[in-house]
This record gives sequence, structure tokens and C-alpha cells, in this order.
Amino acid sequence: MSTHADSTSPLQALRDSLPTLTGATARAAAHIVADPATAGRESITRLAEAAGVSAATLTRLADLLGFDGFPALRAAIATEHGREVQGGWQRDIGTEIGPNDPPEQVLGVLVAAQHRAARQAMGAVDLRTADRVADWIAHAARIHLYGEWGDSVALHELYLRLLRIGRPVWWHEGAQAARVAAGLVGAGDVALALSRSGRDEIALDFLARARANGAHSVVITGDPTAQLATDADATLYTGTREGTAWTDHFAGRVGDTLTAALLWVLVAQRVPDAVGIPQNPTTITIGDTQ
Repeated sequence: MSTHADSTSPLQALRDSLPTLTGATARAAAHIVADPATAGRESITRLAEAAGVSAATLTRLADLLGFDGFPALRAAIATEHGREVQGGWQRDIGTEIGPNDPPEQVLGVLVAAQHRAARQAMGAVDLRTADRVADWIAHAARIHLYGEWGDSVALHELYLRLLRIGRPVWWHEGAQAARVAAGLVGAGDVALALSRSGRDEIALDFLARARANGAHSVVITGDPTAQLATDADATLYTGTREGTAWTDHFAGRVGDTLTAALLWVLVAQRVPDAVGIPQNPTTITIGDTQ
């Protein structure tokens, strides 16, 4: 008898066996591999019908893999698939929320994550540094921002807010755009990057080039020990480091957004006459851009 049942996951055993199977047995194996969730719960009759084979074929397939009949194979497939689903969920979403949690529990976890991240940011953000960066931004002739993917969410809002109060600001994504932007700055200008991980090589290059041209280099990050942070003229630590799951990322975005919002308000305090003034009074009101 084969030892597949004892030594290998049933789904992996099926995948490994596919090249050597033929005819109805091959069709049955391919059907199970394509939809293990259904195979793990259907009766032998219904699964055979769906796969276009006989129940006897499924029994032979189970025997070939070393299982004591199809029910044993089906149970092993259900267990294995459940583990794969749970493992994938935990890698992506995290362990704080389960796939069967009710909506109110999911909401509670997300709210708690936001509150936790906000409290962490309150204790982590260096207010003197934030004040100094706000001075730089308020008086800069050019402000260039860089951030990609998830890092761009809070940064793009900062860009829009600064633009709204008349600051000469640009927002960039991609290595080429970042290099061009860094080449345009000079003394007194500001180059600001947001990188939760602190390991963004494009951001590192962007700030280094801008700094070499005399601009102030600023980073908002979740890792104050990263080279990106230690090389910058000013580092704003958000209090939430990069995590491995979506719930970690979701919580960290709160710190990013809070830090960027703090910067914007501090800049606005320095140019109060620019706040609330529409660029075209005939078409724009303050309510349109809030």
C-alpha cells in the first residue's frame, strides 16, 4: 500500500500523482485539485457526477493514494484544505479577525487597532521635529513628496491639503519621477518621503539626491532605526512599525495619517491668511474642499 496517506498531504499527493494517472482516474484527481473545498464535503456520488467519473473511480483513486476508501481521503482533503485556508487568512488578514467573525466583532477589532495606533503615534511623534519641519515647509520654494502604494495614502492627502493653502508642492511615485524631483530642489526646499518600513530604496535615493542639492530631507516612517531615517535631516516616527498582516497595515496607516495631518495643521498655523481662501472665488467654496 502507498504511504501517501501517512507522509504527504492529500492534496500534494494528488498533485504529485497527476502526471502518472490516465483516463477517468486522472479526471477525478484533477477535479479534486481544482476544487478541494467541494471535494472535502461532497458525497462520493455527487463528486463522481461532478467530475464525470464513477464512484468506483474515486474509490480506486483513494486506494492508489494509500487511503482506506474514499471517505478517508475526503476527510483528509477537508482537513488539509481547512489548514491552507486558515494559514492563508492569517498570513494576509492576521490573527485578530477570523473568517467567521460577525461584523460587530470585526468592527470592534478595527476600531481598537485604530485607537491603539493613534495612542502610539501620540507618544512617538517628536513635536519639536514636527515644528521644525513645518517651518521648512511653510517657507520652502519647492516641496516634493514621495511615497508609493500604501505609503502614498496619507502622503497624497498631505499633498492636497498643502496645495489647497497655496504651498508649491508636488507628489511623486516611481524611481524616475523621484530622481527628476530630487534634481529640481535647491537650498531651503523640502524633500519628504513616507515609508512605513523604512526600507524603500527609491525613497533613500530620492532624499540623498535632494539633500546633496541643499534641500531639507524629511522622512515619515515606522522604523526610526532604518538608514532612511538616520540619514534624513528630520525623522518623524509614527509609532507603528511595519507588520506582516493587513490588520497591522491598517493600524499603521492611522499613524501615517495622523502624523501627516499634524504637519499640515502646523504649516497652516504659519500661513493662516491662506486657509479658507478659494483660488477662484466664483467657483470654489471652502465646503467644496473640506
